[in-house]
Amino acid sequence: MYIWFRKKIIRLFGLRYGPIVKVYDGYGDDDDMMVQGHVLRYGPRPLGKFRNNWIANTFALLRLFMVRPIADAPVLVEWQGEVRRTRTNKDGFFRLEWKPSSTIGPGWHPITVRLENGKASGEGRIFRPHGGQCAIISDIDDTFLISHSSNLRKRLFVLLTENAISRDPFENVVDHYRALAIGTGELAQPNPFFYVSSSEWNLYDYIKAFCKEHGVPDGILLLSPMKKLANIWRTGQGKHEAKGDRIERIMRSYPHHRYILLGDDTQQDPFIYANIVERLPARVSAVYLRRVRKGDKSEVEKCIARMRTTGVHICYFEHSREAIDHSRSIGSIA
Repeated sequence: MYIWFRKKIIRLFGLRYGPIVKVYDGYGDDDDMMVQGHVLRYGPRPLGKFRNNWIANTFALLRLFMVRPIADAPVLVEWQGEVRRTRTNKDGFFRLEWKPSSTIGPGWHPITVRLENGKASGEGRIFRPHGGQCAIISDIDDTFLISHSSNLRKRLFVLLTENAISRDPFENVVDHYRALAIGTGELAQPNPFFYVSSSEWNLYDYIKAFCKEHGVPDGILLLSPMKKLANIWRTGQGKHEAKGDRIERIMRSYPHHRYILLGDDTQQDPFIYANIVERLPARVSAVYLRRVRKGDKSEVEKCIARMRTTGVHICYFEHSREAIDHSRSIGSIA
């Protein structure tokens, strides 16, 4: 009776009673593949119809944080006829890396993850870039998505009253990203995008829906640990040093690519990027920082000055049109 009642309450809140296997897009090459995801006891239903109603938007957002992970769940990763095993951590999160037994071509490849007991499975994708391309690593909040990250009250207000379709990107930012995807027009395939953010995995489908709606180039999302409803007020406040680790992991995975880094000055992007540029200047073609911060920018200016000494192209801009002109001037776009 108790289990029946609990399932009923969960469904009344618009949640799914699991188990649920969430698989996030992974990436790799012939030497190393990676996939990650969550296993949940219950969680939000897939994003469906969006409504222009702040009450509906509030409940839809809250549901994204109504999750219960399953710790130590045995997980099977099925890839090209082979099966590999891993287990979830205490947060229900799993991450598996492996060396493929055969080569794979560039582009997206399907992957299946299921529980060992067969009670649930999920589908995902693995991406391999084309060789010799420039890879773009971008922050999300206040870099292309207007989020008010430095003001918790405004950030929560936007999250709770808007939805993934009604939210706005910065003016001309999509034009810039599309141009970076094409580059100089000499490659048949678009340059790969990696979106690295302090936003939580709870917002994965939300961000994907926003990108699809506004035409932001498809790419790999690398987000921060999932939060439960009680901690929603701390959304976007993940450990920023982990963000730097995720960026460096991408750069280690593709040592022959050069990189363009995009961020903003509201949180730690200038400091994270400065550390990367100072240690790996030959790997970075350009750094773009959107000027959003109000008040004293002296520390950000110091970071920019440090990066300029390495010879890496730096653009500290307010409007995306400036960034587009800069990319054209250094030959990153046609």
